[in-house]
Amino acid sequence: MLKKRIIPCLDIKDGRTVKGINFDNITDAGNPIELANSYVEQGADELVFLDITATIENRATLIELVKEISKKINIPFTVGGGIRSVGDVYALLNAGADKVSINSAAVHRPSLITDIADEFGSQCVVVAIDTKYMNNQWMVYVSGGRRATGLETVLWAKKIEELGGGEILLTSMDSDGMKNGFSLDITRQIASEINLPVIASGGAGSMQHFKDLYTSTEATGALAASIFHYDEVKIPDLKQYLHNNKIPVRWK
Repeated sequence: MLKKRIIPCLDIKDGRTVKGINFDNITDAGNPIELANSYVEQGADELVFLDITATIENRATLIELVKEISKKINIPFTVGGGIRSVGDVYALLNAGADKVSINSAAVHRPSLITDIADEFGSQCVVVAIDTKYMNNQWMVYVSGGRRATGLETVLWAKKIEELGGGEILLTSMDSDGMKNGFSLDITRQIASEINLPVIASGGAGSMQHFKDLYTSTEATGALAASIFHYDEVKIPDLKQYLHNNKIPVRWK
């Protein structure tokens, strides 16, 4: 059985790890290199680095910081923020990333998904979806959650699969930072209707929330930030808990 993944996320702003609530109220959460080191030591399965203001500020991802982190870790490393071209992907892979995450650029130019997949393989392409429940349906937002797209989330996920995306990182804007649990309904729907791995993000506040995710949806990964950054949940304790509850995790 495929092992479920525990994935800390480093949201980066001005070279520091930050965390917000509902994509707002951003506060400092620590040194990203120190946090990355800690997560490797704790047994994280992967690490995600998201330069959260690169798209808004119309600039490239923080390449030097990516290089520094990649030197310190030995787990799969996904980097996103400000990626607009195959050339940007080359630069990040050369800096040490294993996969890239695209979001706004994929919505603006869906062919970018195919371009990256053709050049580097689908396994390199993580397409992030920021979604919000509006008017009785889940809708896609871009530009750090600032702009509505009019795209319906499930339909966009299906399109991503058709275009060659290798994985979906699904973030519920409604749940982000609230610590009330993952948005299970939309995660369940997408994970059951497409054949790509789905990482759920937004809402983790306890070990029970991870259990709920893995027992009620087909998500293959769970991403969290603040509960790990502030030591509210330790990754080894979480994995022990999941293991005790018969959920397959990578276990030392």
